[in-house]
Amino acid sequence: MRIVHVLDHSAPLHSGYTFRTLALMREQVALGWEPVLMTGPKQDSGDCLEADADGWHFHRTPSPRGRLAQAPIAGELAVMRAIERRLERLVETARPALIHAHSPVLNALPAWRVARRHGLPLVYEIRAFWEDAAVEHGSCREGDARYRATRAAETFAMRRADAVTTICDGLRGAIAERGVADDRITVIPNAVDVERFTTHLPEDAELASSLGLSDDYVLGFAGSFYRYEGLDIAVRAMAQPPLRDGRFKLLLVGGGPDEAALRSLVSAQGLEDRVIFTGRVPHDQIERYYGLMDLLVFPRLRHRLTELVTPLKPLEAMAQARLVAASDVGGHRELIRDRETGFLFEPESPAALAECVAQLAAAPEAQLDDVRAAGRRFVEQERTWRASAARYAPLYESLLGENRRDTARS
Repeated sequence: MRIVHVLDHSAPLHSGYTFRTLALMREQVALGWEPVLMTGPKQDSGDCLEADADGWHFHRTPSPRGRLAQAPIAGELAVMRAIERRLERLVETARPALIHAHSPVLNALPAWRVARRHGLPLVYEIRAFWEDAAVEHGSCREGDARYRATRAAETFAMRRADAVTTICDGLRGAIAERGVADDRITVIPNAVDVERFTTHLPEDAELASSLGLSDDYVLGFAGSFYRYEGLDIAVRAMAQPPLRDGRFKLLLVGGGPDEAALRSLVSAQGLEDRVIFTGRVPHDQIERYYGLMDLLVFPRLRHRLTELVTPLKPLEAMAQARLVAASDVGGHRELIRDRETGFLFEPESPAALAECVAQLAAAPEAQLDDVRAAGRRFVEQERTWRASAARYAPLYESLLGENRRDTARS
């Protein structure tokens, strides 16, 4: 079975979006399917039509040109026209059994038009509500004209797709509220390659010494520094009474839009010697930094996006049998059972995070080992990419069966 996947962006760019894509594509190949991968103009590939990256072949969409291509609304329309033209040519040559478009709606609407012309089933995969992501990134305000227009377009696309997939139960419920029948929604959850993660990470003494972390209790975060991640809460927690002891350190691995604000906050709080920024590190080196962390913290803020969407990073930490503490928002509650596979604390409260950390630092190691082992079991049993990708099979088979019946009747 050949499936054309229409993507926002892909390798060689690094993001949670691209990691999920390639993990699921590997499993689709293992199931005997043939995924054909296409990216839209947001990949910024210039005039390139095809490219290889990370062992995969991608069909690229050239970027629209001209002044209108940069203008609001006209620019989005130009992007969709470019995607539709490129997808039309690809479908004519690849002759897929179905089209699978992935967020955002700029991919879904062109895919819907092409699918209808060719009589193909269309699956639309919602990885996040992009109007909510735009609010978090500062591109619009909740409820403004752009927000409402994006939401309306997304709802239009969801209702017209033959099936909708999404990454978690929070998003599933919100999609159903928009008028999509429950039996047309399938959850394909985020997951990890368990085999890639070791549960016994040795501490890299040389790295620890270079970062000034040799004899400390280290809180850690590795990922992109976005406002909604709540890393300012982690910084402020370091100044709370339970953590004022100099042995508590915070290690921030990565970078992003909120980095400058975080560095300013660290300076204002006088925490330069206790909050360490590493900058971005190569993906193949990340486990060296994980090995220095006694506790991974995920202090996401209580926003619409974080209530609905599950992140990948806590799963990766649990796959390594690392101790995890996360804010009690909906996306985390789908992944972490409090005091069983990890620990939840009140969102947006530096005091609550500090108290949680202090309690864990003083807890018996045997008790914490039980939590670490339970987290690893949860991932092994429920959150592997193989198990997630297997959920596509009955969905695809159902759509193709309906399509064959419709063709026979026509």
